[in-house]
Amino acid sequence: MQLQQSRHWRRAFIDGSIHMTPLNLAVIPWGILAGSMAVEAGLSFWQSISMSIMIFAGAAQLVTLGLLNSGAGYLTIIISVFFITSQHLLYSLTIRPHVKNFTTAERLSIGFLLTDELFAISAAKRQPLSFPYLFGAGFSFYIVWLITSLCGIVMANFITDLSRLHLDFSVVATLLAIVVPLTKKVSTICGVLFSLIVAVVLSLYSISSAIVIAGVGGMCVSVLVSRLLKEEK
Repeated sequence: MQLQQSRHWRRAFIDGSIHMTPLNLAVIPWGILAGSMAVEAGLSFWQSISMSIMIFAGAAQLVTLGLLNSGAGYLTIIISVFFITSQHLLYSLTIRPHVKNFTTAERLSIGFLLTDELFAISAAKRQPLSFPYLFGAGFSFYIVWLITSLCGIVMANFITDLSRLHLDFSVVATLLAIVVPLTKKVSTICGVLFSLIVAVVLSLYSISSAIVIAGVGGMCVSVLVSRLLKEEK
């Protein structure tokens, strides 16, 4: 019985890692960018790698490093990071029914590993969201993030101008890798297209809140279309 449970745990862990593979590949340039930016911001080797180990939030790290480079105060950084990562509150509420029976240690580990990518994997519902499955997906992504961040730190010490590699495209690539597999309903497609068009048009007119307006508008359009078409949840 114990051997069978061990095999099931290992199989679910491997499945989670495999399902996360496309996102692991998409985030490689992003990790390199985060590591190199840490060095450019004046952090030491150990400070740079510790940031990736403890924070484990790509957007939060990039924004923090950008604000440090611009001379922003600590309060500004804390407030900015809080709002940037606030979507994790919604993520945790969404997957709560699946993790409520986990042990405290298991819930804490999944909470630490909960990223946009892990939420996307859980939302895809390719198989039951057991602890080994979620842990396998999240842990594999964490390892890839640490390795690529380390590569970025090392590269920044040998390549003087990493910006010419245009690694910032990886942010868009990663988000596309998350959004595209989840775009299965008409309402979702309408929301995504609306957000894309509005973001581009408003950006052309240099409107600073273009992304926020496009995002909120896209969600409203998705809800409206879903209700009109009476789509199943």
